[in-house]
Amino acid sequence: MSLQVEKLEHNMARLTIEVSAEELEKAIQKVYQKTKNRINVPGFRKGKVPRNVIERMYGKEVFYEDAANELVPDAYENALEECEEKIVSSPKITVTKIEAGQPFIFTAEVALKPEVRLGKYKGVKVAAQPLDVTEEEITKELSREQENNARTIEVEGRAVENGDIATIDFEGFVDGEAFEGGKGENYPLTIGSGAFIPRFEEQLIGKNKEEEVEVNVTFPEEYHAQELQGKEALFKVVIREVKTKELPELDDEFAAEVSEFDTLAEYKEDIRKKLAEKKEQEAKAAKEEAVVDAIIADADMEIPDAMLETQQRQVVDEFSQRLRMQGLSLEQYFQVTGLDMQKLMEQVKPQAMKRIQSRLVLEAVVTAEGITASDEDYEKEIARMAEAYQMEPDQVKERLGDNEKAKQQLLDDLAVTKAADFVVREAKEA
Repeated sequence: MSLQVEKLEHNMARLTIEVSAEELEKAIQKVYQKTKNRINVPGFRKGKVPRNVIERMYGKEVFYEDAANELVPDAYENALEECEEKIVSSPKITVTKIEAGQPFIFTAEVALKPEVRLGKYKGVKVAAQPLDVTEEEITKELSREQENNARTIEVEGRAVENGDIATIDFEGFVDGEAFEGGKGENYPLTIGSGAFIPRFEEQLIGKNKEEEVEVNVTFPEEYHAQELQGKEALFKVVIREVKTKELPELDDEFAAEVSEFDTLAEYKEDIRKKLAEKKEQEAKAAKEEAVVDAIIADADMEIPDAMLETQQRQVVDEFSQRLRMQGLSLEQYFQVTGLDMQKLMEQVKPQAMKRIQSRLVLEAVVTAEGITASDEDYEKEIARMAEAYQMEPDQVKERLGDNEKAKQQLLDDLAVTKAADFVVREAKEA
C-alpha cells in the first residue's frame, strides 16, 4: 500500500491510497468464492461456474464493487496509521481506478485538525455564581417530596378543579370527521399538566363526573401530525372519574417516614446541605463553561464542515443510545416529534460545534502550558472508573482497549481535564 497526502483549502485533505494488483486479485477471488453459489449459468451446476465464465457473461467488472468494499476499510485504516496528519472526520471515499491486473486506487477526502490561535485564556473574567440556599428552595424540595408521597383519593360532590386527575373517554373530530389517533378510553389526565392540546384541559374545569363535555381546540401549527396542523377540532369527552392528590402533613412524622431523621428540622437541615453541595457542583460546571466560552470567543480557528458533520452524527448516535435505554427507537422518536434525520442533525449542530471548539481550545491550552498527564494519573483514572462501574481495573482497560493507542487517548483526555481546571483556577470574578 502507498499513500499520498494532498492538503486542500479549509483544513481539508485528500488521501490517495494505492493497493497492489496482487491484493486486488485476492479480493476479487474472495468475492467470487462468496457469490458463486448465487449465480446460475446454463450448463453448470450451481456453485460450480468458473470465474472466467461469469466474467465473460457479465463483464470483468461484475466483482469490482464488492472487491472494493473488501479492500477499502483495511487499506484506509493502514493509511491512517501511516499518515502524519491528525484526521478529525469520517472519510468521503471515491474509487479512481479498479481494473484486474492493475493497482487499485481510491481517494479519501478528510478534515484535518484545525490550527487554533489562542487569545486570552488566563485571567478570564466571569460572573460569580450564587451559592446560598434559600428557604424557597428548601420549601420547593419539601413540596416535591410531599408530591411523591401523596395519596390519590376519589373526589365526590364537587366539580373538576385544576390539579385533579380526570379519567376520561374522548373522541376528536375535524370538519365533522373522526381522525386517526383522536380516540381514547379511561385516559388519566392531570388537569393543568399541559399533556393535551392547548385549551383542552381548562375546558374540563368546573365539569362533573359522568358529564359529557364538548371541547373546542385548535391544533398547533407545528403539531407532529402534519394533516392536523393548525386545524380546528371538536372533542367529545365523558368524565368517568375524578381524583385528587392528598398531601401528607409536613411534620416530624413525615420526616421520619421519608428520611433517616426523627424531626422535620433535622430533615430540612439535611436538604439545605445537599442543595448547597448541588449548587457548588453546578456553579463549578457553569464557571467552567463560561470560562471556556470566553476563551472560544477570543480564539481563532476554522472548523471544516466534514469535522462538524462527523461530530453531529456522534451527538445523534449518543441520543439514539439514550432513547434505546428508554425502550424507544429513533424512528419512533421521529414519528412522535415530526422531526427527521436532517432536522435532528440541524438541531444538534450548535451542540456539536460547541464540543469541537471546547476541545480544540483546551488542547491548545495543554500545548501552551505544557500540561501533561502521567502514568500515575492514568492508573488513578482507571481505578476511579473501575469503582464507578463496579469492575476490576484490568476489565476497564480491556473495555477501553488494552494498548498504547487507547492509553494515549485517555492520557490526552486527562490532560484536557487538567487544562480546564487550570483556566478555571486562573479565572477572575467580574
